[in-house]
Amino acid sequence: MGTMNHLSFGWLTPALSYLMACVGAALGLRCTLRALSATGPSRRNWLLTAAAAIGSGIWTMHFVAMFGFSVDGTELRYDVPLTVLSLLVAVTVVGLGVFVVGYGRHRGRSLLAGGLTTGLGVAAMHYLGMAAVRIHGSLVYTPLTVVFSVVVAVGAATAALWAAVTIRNVAAAGAASLLMGIAVSCMHYTGMAAVHVHMDPARTGLGGATPMQFVFPLAVGLGSFLFLTSAFVALSPSPQERAAYREAGELAIEDLGAPDLDHAA
Repeated sequence: MGTMNHLSFGWLTPALSYLMACVGAALGLRCTLRALSATGPSRRNWLLTAAAAIGSGIWTMHFVAMFGFSVDGTELRYDVPLTVLSLLVAVTVVGLGVFVVGYGRHRGRSLLAGGLTTGLGVAAMHYLGMAAVRIHGSLVYTPLTVVFSVVVAVGAATAALWAAVTIRNVAAAGAASLLMGIAVSCMHYTGMAAVHVHMDPARTGLGGATPMQFVFPLAVGLGSFLFLTSAFVALSPSPQERAAYREAGELAIEDLGAPDLDHAA
């Protein structure tokens, strides 16, 4: 059995990964809420943005946390196609979940179905990401802990989607994002607690890419996407704000066009 370390860089990687999970959750919840107040192509576009935000946030959280993962006696590499597939699965399956919520007619059933789908997508992303790990040995899992991690993922996703369609207060939505970040982080480290390493020193030719060659640039790119998109969404007016702006503009035009009664007299 190999000796694993999940905190090779101390608490830096858990803290950064938690931040990414919170940013992705906050952006995804905000976009889902915008979608529910929109119609037509606008609703679809907001839901697509929500799926990209939540999926990217969860993926980035996982691999930032994995920078702190090491195994004594072996280097660690990643299979590039599997790593990319884990990102695509995260975005696609989370997208199915938010679309179920966005277009579902029955709120309760939509939340349960969307939470189940999204949670399974989170778990699939995690274990696909772990399947991409290449070491001088093999990773094995404790089945009961794996099941528990999936339950945590489904619960976290359902709670997040419930918050997206229920909470209207900005402070409460922020608190929900912080809780979602905690839940996603708990799912990750629960899944990591299921891992055991069987070393095979004779194994050679790991293949794949080192974290700094591939995962780090991609994580930085996705992190930048999340922060920039968050700024765009925060600055873009909601439908209610646009309606208020239109009403204010119409009133201003009416005031400009009205005759000056004092001069007329």
